[in-house]
Amino acid sequence: MQGLTARQEQTLDFIRQSIQERGYPPTLREIGEYMGIRSTNGVNDHLRALERKGYLRREDMKSRALKLVSGMSNASPVAAPVRDEDEDMVEVRVLGRVAAGLPLLAEENVIDTVRVDRMLVRGGREVFGLRVTGDSMIEAGIMSGDYIFVKKQSTAERGDIVVALIGDEATVKYFHPERDYVRFQPANAQMAPILVRASDFKSTMLLGKVVGVYRRL
Repeated sequence: MQGLTARQEQTLDFIRQSIQERGYPPTLREIGEYMGIRSTNGVNDHLRALERKGYLRREDMKSRALKLVSGMSNASPVAAPVRDEDEDMVEVRVLGRVAAGLPLLAEENVIDTVRVDRMLVRGGREVFGLRVTGDSMIEAGIMSGDYIFVKKQSTAERGDIVVALIGDEATVKYFHPERDYVRFQPANAQMAPILVRASDFKSTMLLGKVVGVYRRL
């Protein structure tokens, strides 16, 4: 057994306390709130360290169930698995104005973060969020004020809804590559498409593919 840092000991004590008082361990979110850690990845770093040092044992790699190792506390050595429904959540950075010349996920662009079910935004850390302004995609169910989740990538299939950087502004449109030009088609019969000559189109114009929409009611 290796020695613990103060933070690791604090984490372990909180797990022990939860088991003793409630009969089951805390969730990752509860550990994070107690420790003052916003990211579930930060909580997992402490849990992995405790496992590596022999204070916790991972019973199920799929659910990441953890048990206190016998002799390491006054609590029952056979503890219930850590309830880690937060493992199914992912933090998505929401960007403000996206302009050319600045890395996409640079701190200057990030205005907020949201936590959503991982299944809704497949792509994990490669997903970012944008707030939609305007009515160009209303016929696709994307309204002004909605948040879209975008998987960062520089390729897309015909008909995908993408976020493209045209000039200095990001736009959300259907992607239709043609022989002589790339057509960024709005989902609004009242609006005309944006055409970019094939010779002028660069893959760096594609910021990513839309993989989810979030709307506050």
